[in-house]
Amino acid sequence: MENHVRIRDAKLVPIGNSKGVRIPKALLQKYGLKNSLLIEETESGLLLRKKEENKLSWEETYKAMADEKESWDDFESTVLDGLEDDDFEY
Repeated sequence: MENHVRIRDAKLVPIGNSKGVRIPKALLQKYGLKNSLLIEETESGLLLRKKEENKLSWEETYKAMADEKESWDDFESTVLDGLEDDDFEY
């Protein structure tokens, strides 16, 4: 199989004090780009890559927290730190 490199011309567009690159919709869909991506500086230039978002579900988060076996024994001490008696302005 032949490895074919496709090159596209892109213009930089002003975004505040910065510049941005418009990525065609077809490429966004093809590579699954949504809200963010990684920009890697290499010796031959910039490489744009998909950012893998490893978000845990609520259930996975709960299990990961339980696996830590973290002690919450001193949690109640912050409730009784005396700040509840002070008058705060909101």
